Amino acid sequence: MNYIVFDLEWNQAADLRTRRANSLLFEIIEIGAVRLNEQKEYIDEFHELIRPQVFHTMNQVTGDLIHLKMEQLENCRSFPEVAADFVRWCGGDYIFCTWGNLDLTELQKNMDYYNMTPVSEKTLKYYDVQKLFSIAFEDRKSRRTLQYAVDFLGIEKDVAFHRAYTDARYTAEIIKRIGEESVFKNYSFDTYRLPRNRSEEIRICFEDYAKYISREFPDKIAAMADREVIASHCFICGARTRKKIPWFTNNGKHYYTVVTCARHGAIKGKIRLRRTENNRIFVEKTMKQISPEMVQDIADKKNQIRKSRKERRHKKEGS
Repeated sequence: MNYIVFDLEWNQAADLRTRRANSLLFEIIEIGAVRLNEQKEYIDEFHELIRPQVFHTMNQVTGDLIHLKMEQLENCRSFPEVAADFVRWCGGDYIFCTWGNLDLTELQKNMDYYNMTPVSEKTLKYYDVQKLFSIAFEDRKSRRTLQYAVDFLGIEKDVAFHRAYTDARYTAEIIKRIGEESVFKNYSFDTYRLPRNRSEEIRICFEDYAKYISREFPDKIAAMADREVIASHCFICGARTRKKIPWFTNNGKHYYTVVTCARHGAIKGKIRLRRTENNRIFVEKTMKQISPEMVQDIADKKNQIRKSRKERRHKKEGS
């Protein structure tokens, strides 16, 4: 299996009227990539600028950041031509690697805009190298800039940041410096294309938590009525658990619970309801072991929500 480490640069509307007139929010104008083999050795590269077909004026912020002018793109090939070549260049056995979680989604959005054959019909598994850097070298939670990671690891900065090929190359250098293979068990999933049915739903257990990504539901009520969505078995041993704090929400988008497993103690469940582009709902749920102190924090949070709602209700009744 090869690692396709890629980065994109994109332009967006220079004014509100142009943005409202187009269904594509970000138009890709550069693709840069590096291919690493299974030993994470450099074997090839891909880089090409792209002629815009949607936005014909460079957004000022974008232009200042990536140091590109529209005149430099006039004689380039179109996105469908470049993207088709890029997909062919990737080969048949690979996994995408990006810095952060945006590029893979935007690549697929641009391909759909031009009615191209999708990279995949299913939810894509990939490596978010920004997350891997945090797991390998920091606290697993921080999300640093690419330049911060390059400086942290002492990688030579011989070319400027914020161009597709150079950012892809720096990202590849970071991958090569992650020596602990267990870090690469921490896959990410791009949810631009969601599971199409229950059998395609994502259920995966990592070192210290479990993740579930659902298919689409017509609305929040249907999602929260689904047994798999609200299930709270122990993600470590699969045993049934006892509810300590039933599911509750503070904003209608995030739900929390605490359950206890006889063998593995307190487990926090978190549900995030996310809206799709066609105004439907899907669920991302995580289950994670927590300390008694964290259990108390969640109980306090629930009590505070209940108290605030009660105060608002009394205020409304008294007005």
